[in-house]
Amino acid sequence: MKRVAIVILNWNGKKFLEKFLPSVVDNNIEYADIYIADNASTDDSLSFLEANYPKIHTIPLDKNYGFAEGYNRALKQIVDIEYFILLNSDIEVTPGWIEPIINFLDNNNDYVACQPKLLSYYDRTQFEYAGAAGGFLDKFGYPFCRGRIFNHVETDNGQFNDYCEIFWATGACMFVRAQEYHEIGGFDKDFFAHMEEIDLCWRFKNAGFKIGYCPTSVVYHVGGGTLPKSSSFKTYLNIRNNEVMIYKNLTSKRLIPVMLLRFCMDLVSSIKFFIDGGFKDFWAVIRAHLSFFKHFGRNKHKRKHIDQQTISCMYTKSIVFQNYFKKKNYFNQLDKKDFTANS
Repeated sequence: MKRVAIVILNWNGKKFLEKFLPSVVDNNIEYADIYIADNASTDDSLSFLEANYPKIHTIPLDKNYGFAEGYNRALKQIVDIEYFILLNSDIEVTPGWIEPIINFLDNNNDYVACQPKLLSYYDRTQFEYAGAAGGFLDKFGYPFCRGRIFNHVETDNGQFNDYCEIFWATGACMFVRAQEYHEIGGFDKDFFAHMEEIDLCWRFKNAGFKIGYCPTSVVYHVGGGTLPKSSSFKTYLNIRNNEVMIYKNLTSKRLIPVMLLRFCMDLVSSIKFFIDGGFKDFWAVIRAHLSFFKHFGRNKHKRKHIDQQTISCMYTKSIVFQNYFKKKNYFNQLDKKDFTANS
């Protein structure tokens, strides 16, 4: 029986499969199987796989369910597996990328998920935006990474070559225990795409698990393969999903003040978009807030009672203030004492 399933979610990504699937096949291990879950692609992705990779398992889905529900539906069809590796189609893996993380999880039962070092495919000295050396969250729900604060991406000089606990692992390359993934309900399908992995990791942390980072596993990520950074739809998804995530996972004591402040900060962002001529992004922020209130009842149903007042690896200050006003662009400029320890 295979212990590991490498699962790549594809949507019209034949060009990425052609380019990056060979690295996955060449650097696979004997106890892992490769699966391609296809979100009803309209290109010839499936015929390409059938002709060139007949031994790779394919899971065709009947429509484009997005990242979150696409993975949920695919992973339900993969049984008797100990670990899932969720891997973006635009990632080049390297020799020995699997074993260090599997060994780490095997020897640390309190960790439920882990990510490798994520570097840029185009500049291999740079961390990659989507996950860098592990993700964190500030007190107001803004995500950032070791190696990337907002749009400032660091050069990899070995400053993050330590195993450590993080707040969230990137969905671009996430190792996760299969049983716990299903038990917690998987990704929130209503997210469609973006921030679903942060929401998942936050729910894991609220349940008492830890999330890890492994520097000896290295992958190279193109990034923006499905939605470019300039996409207003991406702006909409990020704003909407961030609000839903905060509402679902934050303790009752902090919920109202944090949500009110976030609404105000999002309003400021939307005004800046408008002034700068980004009307589509301005409208995306407005639509995101309207969607949150429209589906308030559904989101309220998802909110669970949260006993833990603090969870590990949350940044207790505002990363917006630290970055924009105190000009802290590098993760190591942040004071370690401002991160919550294990509760």
